[in-house]
Amino acid sequence: MQVYLIDGTYELFRHYHALPKLQDSQGREVAAVRGVLTSMLALLRDGATHIAVATDHVIESFRNDLWPGYKNGDGVPADLMAQFPLLEEALRALGLVVWAMEEFEADDALAAGAALAARDPDVEKVLICTPDKDLAQCVVGDRVVQFDRRKREERDEAGVVAKFGVPPASIPDYLALVGDTADGYPGLQGWGAKSTAAVLAKYGHIEAIPLEGSNWGVRATNPAALAETLRKGYDNALLFRTLATLRTDTPLFKSVEELRWQGPTEVFTSLAAVLDANVKGSRGGRLSPP
Repeated sequence: MQVYLIDGTYELFRHYHALPKLQDSQGREVAAVRGVLTSMLALLRDGATHIAVATDHVIESFRNDLWPGYKNGDGVPADLMAQFPLLEEALRALGLVVWAMEEFEADDALAAGAALAARDPDVEKVLICTPDKDLAQCVVGDRVVQFDRRKREERDEAGVVAKFGVPPASIPDYLALVGDTADGYPGLQGWGAKSTAAVLAKYGHIEAIPLEGSNWGVRATNPAALAETLRKGYDNALLFRTLATLRTDTPLFKSVEELRWQGPTEVFTSLAAVLDANVKGSRGGRLSPP
């Protein structure tokens, strides 16, 4: 079997910015929710049997206590934020498993879900459906992969190395040094993508990088300056790595069979009717399960 783990937060944001506005019969903005539901229905029609969707029910986590600049809900449009509870309600009505995260993030749920699913010998492949670079750390060979459903691109372990220059295990170190503007931490000054990849390709992790001298034997721009920056920013580098490291210790399920789609619940038809109320012409077809 194949297990599909969906980044519901990414999907909601993507459809919000891609689709024209649409209000349901109650006056709520619902275009993004309908977009995600349509996407999930297409996945089911394509034959997916085991699916879970992770969402950021609260766009904050324990990481906000560690770094004041870490991402939060500031700047998220109100009519987008309001669609999170509706999305979770609609996905559950469709019969899908939803992990609505509060203390942790949706990315943590995807990481934990992938680790749990990969332990099952009956699972042929786990597809983590998101382009988010954080999730590259979860890729294992060609069995746990990232899948960008919009581009139809699958990235296995060799693909991670080809894209970032480092294996999955070094992705948190890579992000710590380069920084991640989307998540709100800056990395270390001077540590660009190419130099960071070259250094980590040799040393693997931040702790293994020599702090004294700069004779690293790698192709990096101004190794002496990089070494100096790392010495001065060492504590921050370790903190940023903690921010970048996804948690896999959340007990999301006991059996992969809990993720098997059993069909929509009895409330889906009435909820879909509300969401479909003002749909016309080019806005897409009605929400109907396979």
